[in-house]
Amino acid sequence: MDITEYVRHDAVGLAELVARGQVTPAELEAAAREAERAVGPRINAVVETWQAEDAPRPGSTPLAGVPFLVKDLGVDAAGRRSELGSRLAAGRVAAEDSTLMTRLRRAGLVTFGRTATPEMAYSTTTEPVLYGATRNPWDLTRSAGGSSGGAGAAVAAGIVPIAHATDAAGSIRVPAAYNGLFGLKPTRGRVPMGPAVDEIFNGLAVHGSVSRTVRDSAALLDLVRGPEPGDPYAAPEPARPYAEEVTREPGALRIGVLTRPWGGRPVAPPVAEALARTVLLLESLGHRVTEAEAGLGVDWEEFVLANARLWTVNLTAWIDELAAALGRPVDSSTLEAPTIAGYRYGRGVGGAEFVTALAVRNRVSRGLARAFEAYDVLLSPTVPDLPVPLGTHGRGAEALDGLGWLRRILELSPFTAAFNVAGTPAMSVPLTTDTGTGLPIGMQFAAGYGLEGRLFRLAGQLERENPWSERRPAVWAGHRRGR
Repeated sequence: MDITEYVRHDAVGLAELVARGQVTPAELEAAAREAERAVGPRINAVVETWQAEDAPRPGSTPLAGVPFLVKDLGVDAAGRRSELGSRLAAGRVAAEDSTLMTRLRRAGLVTFGRTATPEMAYSTTTEPVLYGATRNPWDLTRSAGGSSGGAGAAVAAGIVPIAHATDAAGSIRVPAAYNGLFGLKPTRGRVPMGPAVDEIFNGLAVHGSVSRTVRDSAALLDLVRGPEPGDPYAAPEPARPYAEEVTREPGALRIGVLTRPWGGRPVAPPVAEALARTVLLLESLGHRVTEAEAGLGVDWEEFVLANARLWTVNLTAWIDELAAALGRPVDSSTLEAPTIAGYRYGRGVGGAEFVTALAVRNRVSRGLARAFEAYDVLLSPTVPDLPVPLGTHGRGAEALDGLGWLRRILELSPFTAAFNVAGTPAMSVPLTTDTGTGLPIGMQFAAGYGLEGRLFRLAGQLERENPWSERRPAVWAGHRRGR
């Protein structure tokens, strides 16, 4: 298949071609590899490729035969490296498939490589020492976001139509917003994390994807969702497949708008203008849109402190386990300054402080649950500013402790983390662009626990009314030589 033909299709469309016998999975994989060669050196989104071993049966699933990439964190493929974007884990090889990897294989996806992540997913921009910065295909001087920045850049540039991503504070939605993609963070417990762990970061982290179309994300979630034996909890079963929800009308929704982030930092004018345009679009579709009152149940500093304690204690245990298994020191030869700061901070968090942080998680969950009694959906910008220039997010990190670094992460993306703490689904939708720079701007929509179906219905309606998948970044595999 010619690369210009390959990039015109989303994942469901490619699978349909495979099912009809018009193209083989091997031909699609070859096209994906050609796409990576065309744009990869410019964006640095894919850290490794390999010869795929999967042999899907055409037509066996809605995604059978589609080329796919997994993030270098959170999912293990037997015999493949999983390095977590860190020198500490460099060369680490997974002994067995994680549950999600098994499900991705059963879904018929042809996984041929892994995408970049910041070290330990501990940043909102993907600029690890191990593999270098991932660049935004819309503007190579800017960040592709994090922590699923490699996935976001790879999909936006046309290497694959959909890619695996994870999200503990916005790591699906921020790259989706920065790269002009659709990205939905599922409900806590929707996709299993096992078998090695039952939850990551005390339930703040989830698996998901970024894609160019809504139906691709819906199809993938249908194929990988559901608990595995031993899970501590499970999200409620949806009423119908998510792929069906995308084509259904959402009805008139009560939508509450958050115009300013929790924490009070200002929203950049281009983003505020994009939010105003989104409100007008929603009203034209019959939705009832009002400014929202949605408290966190705690003040912002208490929220930041609780997140810092949960993140760093988990990070510390993770680092100690890796260092012991690989026989490596925990110092600047293996870890970056923010990670070391988080490690040191986590070692100082006491048991009572950790339990207090879990109590804050509960209060935030209850507070947002009350908000979802008043509103069907909460709307905000995904992030309050345009994609940040590379090299700025980590500036001065050496002077920060673990709490200071977490504060910086949450200040960059203050709208997203609350829904990780509460465990509710949220999505970033690429509804508009900045008129001055042409950069994409994402809008975040969140719903109550277990209500991904509501979000997919709304996303499908917005995509039909204001389609975005034909927008092309400056670096696009369909352009000759990726220009």
